Amino acid sequence: MKVSPQIEQLLNAQINTELYSANVYLTMAAWFYNRDLDGFGNFFLVQMQEEQFHAMKYFRYLHDVEGTFRLETIPTPEQQHASIVEVFQKALKNEEEVTRSTHHLIDMSLQVKDFATYQFLEWFVREQVEEEATMRNILAKLELIGDDKSGLFLLDRELGQRSFEGEAD
Repeated sequence: MKVSPQIEQLLNAQINTELYSANVYLTMAAWFYNRDLDGFGNFFLVQMQEEQFHAMKYFRYLHDVEGTFRLETIPTPEQQHASIVEVFQKALKNEEEVTRSTHHLIDMSLQVKDFATYQFLEWFVREQVEEEATMRNILAKLELIGDDKSGLFLLDRELGQRSFEGEAD
């Protein structure tokens, strides 16, 4: 099955979106590591690995449907943040952007009756629900913690336990 040129273009754009997100999370990880908050840094390194995994999942699918991969220039993400809360607010906004992009791809796949791509994207819909919920949950915890350094220490330790579990294809 050969993918339509329109869906091919959108799949390539989504790969680039996922790679940009990986870079966003890498810069966020560095921001935390530079402040000796290694657990928070670890959290964002795992996020980076997930985004790279997502990009490769799209890449393999594009190959399977006889599409042509085109890497575009990936912008440099913002690297300065005012606070821990701001980092997670930006991470949530980033996930919301990825969700919007995914939904646009779904809409277009239905418009051109590309049901294989539509079915492929179902996994990403569930993944994005989880990604946004994770960011909102951590933001809620940070709100509860406020200026409590011991709470921040415990959250840092909790986030340091996270590891990348390459999801099954």
